[in-house]
Amino acid sequence: MIETTLLEKLTREADQDEVQQLVVGAVVQHGGKILLLQRPADDFMGGIWELPSGKVDPGESIDQALIREVKEETGLDVTAIRNYLGEFDYQSGSGKKSRQFNFTVEVANTDTVQLTEHDAFTWTSLAEEPPVTDAVKQVLVRYREI
Repeated sequence: MIETTLLEKLTREADQDEVQQLVVGAVVQHGGKILLLQRPADDFMGGIWELPSGKVDPGESIDQALIREVKEETGLDVTAIRNYLGEFDYQSGSGKKSRQFNFTVEVANTDTVQLTEHDAFTWTSLAEEPPVTDAVKQVLVRYREI
């Protein structure tokens, strides 16, 4: 799905930059809109809208984590990982230096979103200004350029 050399390069650069937690994010598109999830109000950065995303587990590759996280957070099955959209760094709720790697993905059936970790979801047109952080806005700018 994604070249192994790219995944190795991303992991190696994160190690060199002393990143403590790797995170993956997915741009899921359907009908010209993208899927956003709303964090629970009582969670770290509660109430914000974000891409389906989550931590890479120890021993797990970036692409494996991406497929797993999309499934866990939305119930959707990733059928393809298409484009790398770059990364951004942030400090996690536990204080770890984190780096989120973002990719476009295709999923099998967009009609069956099932939330397990978020309060709400929405399909948002990129013609609108999406209600996301500046870092995610930059990922979506790169997505529009593809």
